[in-house]
Amino acid sequence: MTSFPVSPSTLQNFMVPKKEISMFPDMGKWKRSQAYADYMGFILTLNEGVKGKKLTCEYKVSETIEKLLVLLGTLDRWIDETPPEDQPSRFGNKAYRTWYAKLDQEAEGLVAAVIPEDKAAAAPEIAVYLKEAVGNSTRIDYGTGHEAAFAIFLCCLCKIGALRVDDQLAIIFKVFDRYLVVMRKLQKTYRMEPAGSQGVWGLDDFQFLPFIWGSSQFVDHPTLEPKHFVDEKVVNENHHDYMFLECIKFINEMKTGPFAEHSNQLWNISAVPTWSKVNQGLIRMYKAECLEKFPVIQHFKFGSLISIQPVKP
Repeated sequence: MTSFPVSPSTLQNFMVPKKEISMFPDMGKWKRSQAYADYMGFILTLNEGVKGKKLTCEYKVSETIEKLLVLLGTLDRWIDETPPEDQPSRFGNKAYRTWYAKLDQEAEGLVAAVIPEDKAAAAPEIAVYLKEAVGNSTRIDYGTGHEAAFAIFLCCLCKIGALRVDDQLAIIFKVFDRYLVVMRKLQKTYRMEPAGSQGVWGLDDFQFLPFIWGSSQFVDHPTLEPKHFVDEKVVNENHHDYMFLECIKFINEMKTGPFAEHSNQLWNISAVPTWSKVNQGLIRMYKAECLEKFPVIQHFKFGSLISIQPVKP
């Protein structure tokens, strides 16, 4: 189990992150990097932290968590202030670009308001990940690479000490959950395209991490088994407690026709006997389908906090 990410030195030279994976052979550099180790460690530490816990359980909410919720509330409000335009094409509403331009302009200030004053120099570096986390303004699409950027954004906040080990539950249950609400609103309002979608063969058009952490929440649940999440009644009665079911509920709202047809991978997962097997399988699938795919990783940016340097032996 990798520990919670903390940067070794307080005297850090922050830098604006840039792309490092420009050709397929560079993928080895990524898999050997400190960035890969830190990112997977962060995902797995949080996966352990939420095991068997409901969204509605008791946990500490720190000042930084509160500030992050204010930040996400601001992004949400900007959607309300930027209604979709009338346009001939159904998908990719151009008003998204207006919304995104505002974030592009304000991101550094938003991040500076969240982090401690003595870490203000980190704002330009960390703000890049916030901007990468909400979709692409040229293509008006959103996918697992954007979702990963938000996890990296949170990982950076841990590395500079703005978030701590005891914020683990709030990171997922408060911040990441609120992030998902805002992303679903963006996807719906501006009819965003799924980025690099595998169509019916992908897990979901837009997200992946909430299925990993959401399946961990269910580990050792006394009554709810994987076969139950395809039952709409179970979803409607329990989605307030479980991130996985919130995702299923959104799919049910957005898609028509039999579940087995529009969400074949999830339908297959409902046949897996235990939640811990689902959880392990999803982690393997995430590595293979997202973190080892060049079209996703070529967009990742690396700096001083998320470093392309190889892991020190």
